[in-house]
Amino acid sequence: MPATAPAFAAETGGCADTARPLTVEEQRLAGAVPQEILRRSGFDSAAPRFAHALCGARSYRQAEQVITTHGQHLWQRAVDRAQGRGAPDGDLSRDDDRPLYWARLGLTGALRQWRPAFGLTDAGRAALLDRLERGSRGQDAIRFPAGKGVRRVLVTGFDPFTLDRDIRISNPSGATALALDGTTVRTDAGPVRIETAVFPVRWGDFANGTVERALRPHLPQADLFTTVSQGRPGRFDVERFNGAWRGGFPDNENLSSTGLVPVSDPASQPQWTVTTLPYQKIVAAPTGRFPVYDNTQVTEIPAGATTPVVRPDGPTEGSTARSGSGGDYLSNEIAYRATLLRDRLHLRIPGGHVHTPVLQFAPGNTDPATGTITDAEFVRNRLDIIAQARTIILVAAGTTPPRT
Repeated sequence: MPATAPAFAAETGGCADTARPLTVEEQRLAGAVPQEILRRSGFDSAAPRFAHALCGARSYRQAEQVITTHGQHLWQRAVDRAQGRGAPDGDLSRDDDRPLYWARLGLTGALRQWRPAFGLTDAGRAALLDRLERGSRGQDAIRFPAGKGVRRVLVTGFDPFTLDRDIRISNPSGATALALDGTTVRTDAGPVRIETAVFPVRWGDFANGTVERALRPHLPQADLFTTVSQGRPGRFDVERFNGAWRGGFPDNENLSSTGLVPVSDPASQPQWTVTTLPYQKIVAAPTGRFPVYDNTQVTEIPAGATTPVVRPDGPTEGSTARSGSGGDYLSNEIAYRATLLRDRLHLRIPGGHVHTPVLQFAPGNTDPATGTITDAEFVRNRLDIIAQARTIILVAAGTTPPRT
């Protein structure tokens, strides 16, 4: 049983049912690396405090209040840490997105194994878990300011992934989201307000509509949106085309999904959606040390054919998607879902997907079996990626007229 389960039981005086199974993600939390990340960031206190408060809930309404408070607090604490507010706890760099990821899993594991003092159905627990996910990912904290002359930008990031290959991994898109959330940037063209949220690397959540639920209320208010994820080594990519296909690479639960991207109203579902980000201006601008590309390559099955082919210049008419410019994983899917939502809402705003470079450790720290959880080059790479992603977003926002 993962280390968090007995800690939860002890903290709550036996209010845990450790026979309830944890998820694959939550089970990883027992490892030495996640525990070190939590300890060196001060986020190791989040789950015990949450578990203690949850054990005191005597009704479903009280449980909802506990979950809302602790979920939103966890997100805000991670944002504050990333943006330099408050005294740092521990010696892990402030730009690190991993404390939020692992602390959230401590909270969801505690909630999953919680034995309440009142009757709780599986559906009720699932609803509470969803509330906790949304709150701790910033999805219910998006607040655009009212008024004229402000460009409103919505940015999304992702959790770390491929953790069985290297459990130390960080995701610069999630770090970017934390660094930018709620910030207002003064530019020559006027103020730019950025709101962000982070999404799980899980096929099932996407199939259940987590992207649409989070973005639908806010896209009509936005002047620009950018979904962001980690992509290829040494480069940024503005992904031109998004495909309606899942390629099956395992997610953070080690589950695979292959086939058409499941969306509502599949009868009107297109095979492809297209970025409306100003990719030419983004590519031409001096945004940072990494090169930025307008990526137009896709894999398709041409109309009337049965074999997939690679097209360097985008899909041909009537073709079936097999890989968007950004691939066939959840980064392509969030771009596809967000741009499809844009089109279905009849919004004429710039929006699309940006892939960051892969965040790399120093050359002498690449072996997860012997390496450390951080190093100076790792931190420098992440800071440079965050700074360049911010500049790319501002370049894109500079082409967007302010709302009047």
